[in-house]
Amino acid sequence: MTDIFLLAVVVLLLIVAAFNAMAETSITRLGRAKAYHLARERKSGAAQRLVKITEDPAPFMNVVLLLTLVSHVTGTTIATSVAIRQLGSIGEAVAAGVMTFVIFVFAEVVPKTYTVQRTESAALIVARPVYFFGRVLQPVGKLLLIVSNAAMALLPGKGLPKGPFVTEDEIRHLVDVAEEEEEIEEEERELIHSIFEFGDTVVREVMVPRTDMIALRADAKVSEALDTIVKAGYSRIPLYDGDTDNIVGVLYAKDLLRRTQEIGRESASMVSTLGRAPVFVPEQKKVADLLREMQHQRVHMAICVDEYGGTAGLVTIEDLIEEIVGEIVDEYDHEEPLVEPIDDVTIRVDAKMPIDEVNELLETNLPHEEWNTVGGLVFGLTGRVPTVGEVVRFDGLEFTTERVSGRRIQKVVISKHTQPEPAEEPTL
Repeated sequence: MTDIFLLAVVVLLLIVAAFNAMAETSITRLGRAKAYHLARERKSGAAQRLVKITEDPAPFMNVVLLLTLVSHVTGTTIATSVAIRQLGSIGEAVAAGVMTFVIFVFAEVVPKTYTVQRTESAALIVARPVYFFGRVLQPVGKLLLIVSNAAMALLPGKGLPKGPFVTEDEIRHLVDVAEEEEEIEEEERELIHSIFEFGDTVVREVMVPRTDMIALRADAKVSEALDTIVKAGYSRIPLYDGDTDNIVGVLYAKDLLRRTQEIGRESASMVSTLGRAPVFVPEQKKVADLLREMQHQRVHMAICVDEYGGTAGLVTIEDLIEEIVGEIVDEYDHEEPLVEPIDDVTIRVDAKMPIDEVNELLETNLPHEEWNTVGGLVFGLTGRVPTVGEVVRFDGLEFTTERVSGRRIQKVVISKHTQPEPAEEPTL
């Protein structure tokens, strides 16, 4: 077997590796929805095979990765043996350097770049061969997967029954690409992203804090309760005994109206007799779990408690749903906007605006682990209740306290600032 023939085999293996790189990239980027679309448009055998691959990609991708590895290892081994015969002791180093360069450029970068630019056409090119080899070598792929999962027993985590699955980041990327290509609307993309974020959100991030709660004393009279409900516009109000750390019930406007119709507005009876048992949840509970529980228990309000058992706030089903679909405003809502742009580098925000939203809006990296809201951040920076007009600077931003009510910060103006360049000293 001549060296020329062996080098031809190496070239053939590099072509196989490049083809596998193109197959891996095109199948990963295309997705099932796009494959169905191509099958409806083209109605070709390749498109039909592509649909079957994307419906269950793991077995086919395992074979693609296996063939890629075999091509790289075998090609490098053959090239090394030829180089040693031709160049002697330096052949190993020469073969390693040349094969690294050739594999990187011609078997990785070039085919993957081509595929990114022409994903659909590349996917149709690779569909038939990938489907064929995936079926033929499926037993080998399954055997290697079993061995891999057995090896995973020595490491933290669990093995995957079918191989690697698509990750959340990949799905988000596919959604972004679909919106850019006008396959879905911008609102649909935002809704899908909101659903992913919903699963990671905790109750503390969406609850109404205790300082903003409208609550009634448990010994309040019917007339007082009616006035409070009419003024606040809420259909459910917590009842407390002593202070709001001791919530003893939830008053429903329907129950109060029914009692008013029976005994009259000026009755001396207390609303504690109308209160229903409150539902308590920890403020660190995931909102997705809470939504399921509230649906199952048929309750619309839950009282959030902190790690010490004190009242941290309250949360309603409306608060949870707003995390997915955005703000729901009814005829009783008169809330000021959370953010108001002033100019290109300045915004006015409500002090309860989450820091992570400010980071997204201003493309900054403010810490949001220690403080959840802008008000909390300003409190932390000043170490006390700031005065109106007080300015603090942090991480390239200037925070001006615009409105303070008692011990609460209400409005903050945030502006980006740059350090002025020092003036040049005049020369004599």
